[in-house]
Amino acid sequence: MEKENKNRTRWLHLRLTTAEYEILQKQFSKSTCRKLSEYARKNLLQKPLVLKYRNESLDELMGELILTRKHLNAVGNNFNQAVKKLHTLNQIPEFKHWITVYELEKKVVYTAIDSIKKNIENLSQKWLQS
Repeated sequence: MEKENKNRTRWLHLRLTTAEYEILQKQFSKSTCRKLSEYARKNLLQKPLVLKYRNESLDELMGELILTRKHLNAVGNNFNQAVKKLHTLNQIPEFKHWITVYELEKKVVYTAIDSIKKNIENLSQKWLQS
C-alpha cells in the first residue's frame, strides 16, 4: 500500500487590486482560518468555511454588566468607608448600637454584591464562549 503524498508542491500566483485584497482580508478576518492561504484554498476548492459570529445584543449586555460591576464595587467601597467612620466614633454609647446594626447590614450588602458579581462572571463566561 503506497502512502498518498499530501505535500503541496504546486504554486498558484494571483494578482489582486487593493480593493479586492481588502475585501479578501475582511472576509478572512471573519473566518476561523489561521492563514490567508488556508482561507483562499478552502474558498477556491469550495470547501466549507466556518465563520465567526458575534451577537451584538450580547455585546451591549456585557457592556452594561461591566458598568454594573464597577458601580457595585463603588457602593461596597462607600459602605466600607462609612462603617470605618462609625468605628472611630466608638466612644459614644448610641453609636455602639449603630455599629452592630451596620455590621449586620454590611454582611447582607456584601453577600448581595458577591452574588451579583458571580452572576455577571457566569454571563461573561457564556458570552466569551458564543
